[in-house]
Amino acid sequence: MRITKVEILKLSKGITVHAGPIKWLWVRLHTDAGLIGLGETYPSPGAEGSVVLDSLAPILLGRDPSEIDKLWADMFLAVSYAGWAGAELRAISAIDIALWDLAGKASGQPIYKLLGGASRKTIPTYNTCYDHLDFMKEPVRLAESLLESGIRAMKIWPFDSIARQTGGNFISPAQMKEGLQPLRAIRERFGDQMDVAMEFHGLWTLPCAIQIAQELEPFKPMWLEEMLPQDNLPAYDRLARSTRLPLCLSERLMSRWGFREVMERGAAQFIMPDICWTGGISEAKKVSTMAETYYLPVAPHNCGGPVLHAASLHLAANLPNLKIIETVRRHYDDEYLNIISPTLSPVNGEFPLPPGPGLGVELDNAVFKRPDLMIQSIS
Repeated sequence: MRITKVEILKLSKGITVHAGPIKWLWVRLHTDAGLIGLGETYPSPGAEGSVVLDSLAPILLGRDPSEIDKLWADMFLAVSYAGWAGAELRAISAIDIALWDLAGKASGQPIYKLLGGASRKTIPTYNTCYDHLDFMKEPVRLAESLLESGIRAMKIWPFDSIARQTGGNFISPAQMKEGLQPLRAIRERFGDQMDVAMEFHGLWTLPCAIQIAQELEPFKPMWLEEMLPQDNLPAYDRLARSTRLPLCLSERLMSRWGFREVMERGAAQFIMPDICWTGGISEAKKVSTMAETYYLPVAPHNCGGPVLHAASLHLAANLPNLKIIETVRRHYDDEYLNIISPTLSPVNGEFPLPPGPGLGVELDNAVFKRPDLMIQSIS
């Protein structure tokens, strides 16, 4: 089997998350066997698509798609002098997912089987709360609705608006009270029935992060995620020593080299790779295996598009050191409809093992009828 065409697809209309609108890039690898592998990355399809077509497609055409590790190494070498930790690695990520999809389709197996098989019967999840219920205004109702569906963990970011007001440089007593209120309300109503992760999007300075972490300790959140930007690990060391709460890092770290120092320094207790950013399924698996040697659990970041969602479930099904997987109720209940089939939803708060062969999902026919769809290819 050989790769005969590299195709990119993007929609001019995106979806809205906390940081604003994001758009997905899909990659399809066509083969002379008639099989097509599907991959995805985000959030800058223009930049990532240019890398796919200009830099990576010439490496792929005519090659055997089953040689996933060799193709990854060749693609990485081709972009390494361009400053690879950006659109370059996101583009490789999309292609790598598509290669694994092809491997599964060629063998008739779901990807998690090819990774080493399932490590569990169902996959635990927490909900990242882009929801019609606002966690600042209605935290108890939101937690209650999740519990009713069987989901027992959630993620919120009540300090973000304060950081944007102050530049993350200071926080007043009144602002601290405001940021603590959603978690306080959930704890007062549900006790430990609902686990709550706290997200900070790297918006705070070290003194404020220490202050916030200490104020949060009585409420025992699941973790503190990206309190600081991810590029100064000695600062994370100081933060880790200042609190009893576990730290989580970081979807914005790319490749096994990006995660190496985090693990060596013990700067985080939870490791969070994003398959679409860190280098695809191949690299996320390697990062997770590295984490296993440090006795660290993995919680894959899964807040992008529907192909990432499927790929993340396959990885989560396999990983022996999985803690929990991120999913977004609004995405699989709404945003992914008419884009991917099937959309893959939880049952009683946990996800079944994902289907196959390959990813077990395909772009919906409705996508190819959309007026905002743009397709480019090289063959």
